[in-house]
Amino acid sequence: MFRILKQEGRAKRGEFTTAHGVIQTPVFMNVGTAAAIKGAVSTQDLEQIHTQVELSNTYHLHVRPGDEVIRALGGLHRFMSWDRPILTDSGGFQVFSLAGLRRIREEGVYFNSHIDGRKIFMGPEESMQIQSNLASTIAMAFDECVPSRADRSYVQASVERTTRWLGRCIREMERLNALEGTINPRQMLFGINQGAIFEDIRKEHAKILAELSLDGYALGGLAVGETHEEMYHIIEETVPCLPADKPVYLMGVGTPANILEAVERGVDFFDCVYPGRNGRHGHLYTNNGKINLFNARYELDQRPIEEGCGCPACRRYSRAYIRHLLKAKEMLGMRLCVLHNLYFYNTMMEEIRDALDQGRFSAYKKEKLERMQQEKTQK
Repeated sequence: MFRILKQEGRAKRGEFTTAHGVIQTPVFMNVGTAAAIKGAVSTQDLEQIHTQVELSNTYHLHVRPGDEVIRALGGLHRFMSWDRPILTDSGGFQVFSLAGLRRIREEGVYFNSHIDGRKIFMGPEESMQIQSNLASTIAMAFDECVPSRADRSYVQASVERTTRWLGRCIREMERLNALEGTINPRQMLFGINQGAIFEDIRKEHAKILAELSLDGYALGGLAVGETHEEMYHIIEETVPCLPADKPVYLMGVGTPANILEAVERGVDFFDCVYPGRNGRHGHLYTNNGKINLFNARYELDQRPIEEGCGCPACRRYSRAYIRHLLKAKEMLGMRLCVLHNLYFYNTMMEEIRDALDQGRFSAYKKEKLERMQQEKTQK
């Protein structure tokens, strides 16, 4: 399923074959939590900006509209009108982000819905059942995302429970994929490595995961409070403990610089809300650093967001016009900014893959980082 085409140090250029097409790696997955990219971006738009994988969230879709509704409508691909790969997060991150609304027990997690307060229970079996109803290409195992500064004894106990939960996920997915009415009987499962910033716990957990027959492996619980240096160290120490012939996914990370550093350390899959969230607030990525379109200096600027960019915003509209839309709170302004940022990320991943194909990733990374350091002069 995962074929490594080129390698430069630990950086890998690969192809990952799935039920919904071949994913060229390294890849950035565009985040559509509730089966839509915030900012009025359609699946047609995603195709035009070269999106390979869309990511949605199990917990949020279970709450609304309900995974049974999506199953009745033929699964998430048909529901969204998207025929390329989809990865669904398991709901494990909500164990972290909704800390005030949940209780963790061995059997699973009890939530109060963030929408209406109703009681929800989700354990490993329930997460797999919901993701099977969604019929995503890749399902994530149910885990606890531990805060990076958590107490060591808590982290150790949590990781051990996450390992037990993974065993239950594996068994339930095997059962679901064998059922006659399953929409996607080729659904894949990625396990998640946890351990906060404790190197020894991370490495030991990675070695345990490596003994299991999983389709891929993720690093969770990073970019949740630790420094970039701590995150890079954990990646560097943990990835070599995972199987070399399976893809590695760094969950929820990150900035363009984070991605370049993680690719160098052997990571293949990425996702992050930054390009969408920043775009909705007028903060735009360019090869010469970020710009903030709300700044007065762009009021009469007739240039595109970035010269030479092929995104729908830059091909047609000026900084001045998009700034006006943002100031007037017109939805089109947010939409154009989100499209630009996602296009920037997707194009950067294409450049990374091309650089790896050509054996010049190190040189590309150095040049890209140097150019983006100009951010301070762009404000």
